[in-house]
Order: sequence, then structure tokens, then C-alpha cells
Amino acid sequence: MPQTHSTPPAVCSNCDGFTTVVITTGSRLPDGTRETITVACPCSTPVTAPASRTAVTR
Repeated sequence: MPQTHSTPPAVCSNCDGFTTVVITTGSRLPDGTRETITVACPCSTPVTAPASRTAVTR
């Protein structure tokens, strides 16, 4: 019986498959929630993150 070998999907060596991450900055917003920034891997196409509270980077 012939065996088929599938190639594992390619994973980016920079992001290890996590193309977008949300990072807390350590500070808090006036309503008490954490300030966050969204960072996308430069090697991957940007993926739209779910709508959440994000801060503008300076």
C-alpha cells in the first residue's frame, strides 16, 4: 500500500506562528484597564485582531 507523506505547514521563525500579539505596557487607562499595544510580525501578512482596547503607540 503506498504511503503519502505530508509536509508540515511552514511556520515563521520570527513569530513561531503567532502573527499578531497584544502586549501590555504596564500603565493603566483612566478607567482602570491596562493599556495595550498590538504588534504584528513583519514577515507575515497582518491579521486583524479582535476589537479590544488598544492604545496609540508614540
